[in-house]
Amino acid sequence: MTLTIGLVAGEASGDNLAAGLMAAIKAHPAMSEGVRFIGVGGPAMLAQGLESLASIDELSVNGFKEPILRLPQLWKLYRRLAETFVHENVDAFIGIDFNVFNFLLEGRLKDKGIPTAHYVSPSVYAWRRGRTKRVARSADVIFCLFPFEPGFYTDLPVRAIFVGHPLAQEITEQDTNADKQQWARQQLGVVNADVVLAMLPGSRGSEIELMLGPFLKAAEIIQANFQAQNKSVKVVIPCINSAREEQVRRGLQEAPQLDILIHKGQARLALIACDAALVKSGTSTLEAMLLKRPMVVSYRLGYWSHWIARLLVKTDYVAMPNILSNKALVPELLQDRAQPEGLAKALLGELDNAHGDAQYFQPFANMRKILEDGERGLGANKTAAQGIVELLQEKGKL
Repeated sequence: MTLTIGLVAGEASGDNLAAGLMAAIKAHPAMSEGVRFIGVGGPAMLAQGLESLASIDELSVNGFKEPILRLPQLWKLYRRLAETFVHENVDAFIGIDFNVFNFLLEGRLKDKGIPTAHYVSPSVYAWRRGRTKRVARSADVIFCLFPFEPGFYTDLPVRAIFVGHPLAQEITEQDTNADKQQWARQQLGVVNADVVLAMLPGSRGSEIELMLGPFLKAAEIIQANFQAQNKSVKVVIPCINSAREEQVRRGLQEAPQLDILIHKGQARLALIACDAALVKSGTSTLEAMLLKRPMVVSYRLGYWSHWIARLLVKTDYVAMPNILSNKALVPELLQDRAQPEGLAKALLGELDNAHGDAQYFQPFANMRKILEDGERGLGANKTAAQGIVELLQEKGKL
């Protein structure tokens, strides 16, 4: 019997995450009679055979204001999707991140007797830990990317499974070696530089507005340091789209003496090519860790956003290597400490440490292994697929 599974992803990262899960579900031995996927996703999910019920663009919203303005359309879409999944009698539903929308959808479908899963756990370790209760009301199973997350769901009526992080399988050890670094430099056209510095000020306009200036001034100090050693420095700034590229180019007028390449695309190539990185806190800190690149992590917020964050954020760290290890493996210079002189000094220090200590990257390698395997040693996609199969079996669908 062919099973039908509903999925909803609301952004590009969720689209990629769901596509890997869909491929693993199709390949699972328990799905030998076939599986049908319906819902909302992007090109990666469509390539895995998703039957689209709406464009992912209908769900794409940013910031605080846009979701409020689009609330009527989002509510209408939520109701339409819920009715369709019930009418189609889906055997299970998987919400892919996009928490508020998918928790609403999961809760309604769960009330209708449909098995539900959520992939991935919201960042309850960092803020609003009470959300775990909302997760437990909405989903039968929650898939966690980090090993410390299932503990937040102890004693709640939801099965929390540490599946590992897909990036730990996607970024291989081969990506960390000198040959791959040289290949990346050839792709970017920076093979003649003595030192390549990756600069990742963020993917949102507000982040670039706050982070680009200090990062550029820090790069000037770093460049001066290496020029004193007769070494050239190339700065690579990845920009996710044309709007961010235009914003960055306007900001570069403040640093005409820097040798800068703007790479229109994801940050991965810049991180593979670089010797070290200035990184805005977020997923890129995990990428830099997996690629074994020395980094300094920073973040700045507007006054009121920072004031609110101080009340809500519960974690001691913002960089993922530090959160995973529960200690300051990499420097974090946040808010008022995110000054050019401090950023430059810290990054130069990390470069020296990486060159002088053969064990510098060992903690990075240890965490890679944990994230690559997950709790069952299968990796994220296969572990999550197994979790879905077990949920279907438990609910009598298989």
